[in-house]
Amino acid sequence: MTEQKDSSAIVEETTPVVDTSTPEQKPRRKANNTGTGLAILAIAIALASGAGLAFYGKHLAQKQAATSEALTQQLADLRQQASSDKKSLEQQMTTATSELDTSRQQQAATSQQLDELKEKVATISGNDAQTWLLAQADYLVKLAGRKLWSDQDVTTAVALLKSADASLADMNDPSLIEARRALTNDISTLAALSQVDYDGTILKLNQLANGVDNLRLADNDSDDTPMDADGGELSSSLREWRQNLVKSWHNFMDDFITIRRRDTTAEPLLAPNQDVYLRENIRSRLLIAAQAVPRHQDEIYRQSIDTVSAWVRAWFDSRDPATKTFLSQLDELSQQNVSMDLPEALQSQPMLDKLMQTRVRSLLAQPGAGQQQQGE
Repeated sequence: MTEQKDSSAIVEETTPVVDTSTPEQKPRRKANNTGTGLAILAIAIALASGAGLAFYGKHLAQKQAATSEALTQQLADLRQQASSDKKSLEQQMTTATSELDTSRQQQAATSQQLDELKEKVATISGNDAQTWLLAQADYLVKLAGRKLWSDQDVTTAVALLKSADASLADMNDPSLIEARRALTNDISTLAALSQVDYDGTILKLNQLANGVDNLRLADNDSDDTPMDADGGELSSSLREWRQNLVKSWHNFMDDFITIRRRDTTAEPLLAPNQDVYLRENIRSRLLIAAQAVPRHQDEIYRQSIDTVSAWVRAWFDSRDPATKTFLSQLDELSQQNVSMDLPEALQSQPMLDKLMQTRVRSLLAQPGAGQQQQGE
């Protein structure tokens, strides 16, 4: 109805009207027309505002619906993530609990093993103290074998075997008679070996090396008489002028060439100042012999002594007292035997190994006393 009124009003405005009113009525009509226009404008503004508000409300509703849908999707995602995190956390808690139980079991097993070991040590140290003496005797016998075959020290090996026998004697165990008998046999075997004073032999060789400079070289020019010395005097008879001429010629030639006798023709004469090298070679041979003594190299020792003896007899004066003493000491050292005939094995070592196997290690393998009481 409002639209009809507006259309009629517009028609009325556009239709020319013949103004038949009086002058007093004209202002009143103009005021009515202005009020009608303002009403129409107000109505138009109201309609436009209503349409704008309706469009804005519709847009806002759509936006709110989209936001609500997005929030709903985010809430669903958060719920799904929370559910997944909860499952992962529950799985981690289960794994951690399982690992904690395993660690507790391992700790309990370790504590049990430690308690068993403590009980075994207490059993060995308290109830079977003789086992330590048996272990000590076994160690001493093995050390004796090491000293015997590595260092070839018979004296130390015998002392170690005697200490091992004393340890077995302290045990006062009749079942160890066989082991003690084997120890006694080993001690007797080593004591029967020829004991050579190796240190004294080395000292004698060093003394000889220091005394090489005191040896006097052989004087090969002691026989200064020429081979044709007889008949060298001239005759006073004129009839023997031929013989006198020959003798004069020989006497003249003797000043240039002299032939002397030499008994040992195997070795040549030394050149001047060559005796220094000879003495140094003798010292080196004596040093080689001294080094062969602790190594028990009998062949090298004898070859070096024989070589030095041959050189001294060939080049030095054997009638000199210092040379005679030097040669006599060399002959005495050449009779020395530096080798050693050691046994291949000790009889007591395998027997003590067997005793260690049957007593000590079997004792360690047994359960502790406290565990045995719990089993009972």
